[in-house]
Amino acid sequence: MTTKPEPLFQQHPLRHEFKHQINLREDLVLSQRLKKLFLHDKNAGPDGTYRVTSLYFDTPYDGALREKIDGVNRREKFRLRYYGGDLSFIRLEKKFKVNGLCGKRSARITQEQAQRVLCGDFGFLLNCGEPLLIEFYSKLQGKGLRPKTIVRYDREAFLYAPGNVRITLDRNIRTGLGSVDFFNLKNFHLRVLEQSTVLEVKYDAFLPDLVRMAVQVPGRQAAACSKYAACRRFD
Repeated sequence: MTTKPEPLFQQHPLRHEFKHQINLREDLVLSQRLKKLFLHDKNAGPDGTYRVTSLYFDTPYDGALREKIDGVNRREKFRLRYYGGDLSFIRLEKKFKVNGLCGKRSARITQEQAQRVLCGDFGFLLNCGEPLLIEFYSKLQGKGLRPKTIVRYDREAFLYAPGNVRITLDRNIRTGLGSVDFFNLKNFHLRVLEQSTVLEVKYDAFLPDLVRMAVQVPGRQAAACSKYAACRRFD
């Protein structure tokens, strides 16, 4: 039996999302608890984690960053992303928030195409036939989107089918000090959130009680915690 290939363009429904920034002790306790209750993401390595590398784009006046800081109700940001050291699988992603709900659209892009974009040669996107890549072209051209910063971290992800829940623990968050050398696997020097992990919980219409109880961290409240914004502090 053969599996269907992943479509080049994907639309994800709007989802609820909340985040906590937790310390290393809380991370250890929470991780051990989650391992007993939920399955790891199937794409994780033997230790249950995988590495994520993203390159974020913004306008000359840092529109996406300012909208995030100001809590603008409708906002978006674009990024390129790959996993581990596999440069054969790169995605362009658009994350957006509407009325407190989060959504994501994604499309495959080759390393050669991504490199062309980073060199300022992006006219080809207009003729690619993929809606998200065409939109990306319009934002590069019309809003002056340009690469701003690289964000890399190690992620442990858990899944729970009821509610389509995804729980992630993002550790060792670091930046390339403003570098746009996206494909240099060693170009990461500065830890951004020392002694901290970012806990994220995403779900569809409802959050099951099992998950709600499992992710409780005493004394912590959901708060805005943007890895992109954290890395931009070191520009």
